[in-house]
Amino acid sequence: MTQRTLHGTSRKRRRVSGFRTRMRTRNGRAVIRGRRQKGRERLAVY
Repeated sequence: MTQRTLHGTSRKRRRVSGFRTRMRTRNGRAVIRGRRQKGRERLAVY
């Protein structure tokens, strides 16, 4: 059986939008701050 093209992988997801990745940069921290202010249940993926 052939594979479809797009499969989200957890590793990629974690690397791009995980909490620790966000905290690494100033803009990423701003994202987390904004989500905290808004009262998000989940601040980042993973």
